[in-house]
Amino acid sequence: MLKLLKLSFLPKSPAYGLLILRVSLGFSMLLLHGRGKMLGFAATAEKMNGLLGLPGNVNAGLAVFAEVVCSALLIAGLFTRFAALMLAITMGTAFFFVHKSALVGASSGELAMVYLIAYVTLLFTGAGKISVDRE
Repeated sequence: MLKLLKLSFLPKSPAYGLLILRVSLGFSMLLLHGRGKMLGFAATAEKMNGLLGLPGNVNAGLAVFAEVVCSALLIAGLFTRFAALMLAITMGTAFFFVHKSALVGASSGELAMVYLIAYVTLLFTGAGKISVDRE
């Protein structure tokens, strides 16, 4: 029974775990967040006007770079730690400045916080062996 509860019959593989984490985070950020910002760039820039004292088009451009380009790098496992850092900065900005650190309510930043934690994890672990970086 203890063997069943510990799931010890499953092989332990940090390489596969990091692959699943990278690919799932990369695709979800790219398709669910970055793609929309890129396709609706003008509207995105208008919403982000004045954030951190930067013009909206600069903020939107940085967000699109992180959420599209860096997500693609993350999926491939290429320059993973750089990509994770850029995405962590973007999600930190979203959580602390846009959502004002709220974890509940109408403007909850819970999802941004979860992404932030995952990207910081990848920043410290790297891509793993199943990646272009082959760390």
